[in-house]
Amino acid sequence: MDNEKDLISKLKSKDESALGLLYDKYSAALYGIIIRICKDEGLAENLLQDTFMTIWKKSDAYDDRKGRFYTWAYRIAKNKALNAIRKDKKLIQTEDLSVYKSKTEEQNIDIDHLKLKGAIKRLETHHQKAIELVYFNGLTHREANEEMGVPLGTFKSYIKQALKQLQELYIKVVTFIMILIEVIR
Repeated sequence: MDNEKDLISKLKSKDESALGLLYDKYSAALYGIIIRICKDEGLAENLLQDTFMTIWKKSDAYDDRKGRFYTWAYRIAKNKALNAIRKDKKLIQTEDLSVYKSKTEEQNIDIDHLKLKGAIKRLETHHQKAIELVYFNGLTHREANEEMGVPLGTFKSYIKQALKQLQELYIKVVTFIMILIEVIR
C-alpha cells in the first residue's frame, strides 16, 4: 500500500515511470471495464489510452481521503466508455418513422390531439401552463417551474393535479360513451 502511495505521489509530480507502473498494475482491469461497455476492441484500446492520459493530466485531482486510486481510475474509464457509446447514438431522428397507413389516419390523430387540447382548456390557467410547458414544449420540471416563477414542489403539484383532473375528465367521457352504446343497442 505504501508503494502505491509513493507511485501516486510520483505521478502527481509528473514522473512518467510512475504512470508506467500504474499502467502495468491497472490497465488489464480498466480494459475489462471498457470492453464490457463498448464491446469494440479497437475503441476499447483507444479509450484505455485516453483514460491513462486523463489520469496523467488530472492526477492532482485524486484525493486518497475520498477513496482508493483504483476506484478513481475506474470511474474515469467507465465515464470515457459510456461517453463514447453515447456519442455514436443518433440523438436526432433522420429517417421517417411514420406509423400512419394513410392520410386519413394521420388526420384522425390530429383530431385526437385537438380534443386533448380542448380538454386541457378546461383546466385552471396555471394547470394549463404547467402541462403545456412540460408535455408540449418539452421542458423539464425544473426548467418549467423557473419559467412559471413558482417553487419546484408547487410546480410538481400543479402537474399532478392537472393529470388527475384530465384522468377524471376522460373517465367521465368514457363512461358517457359506454352508456350511450348500451342505450343504442
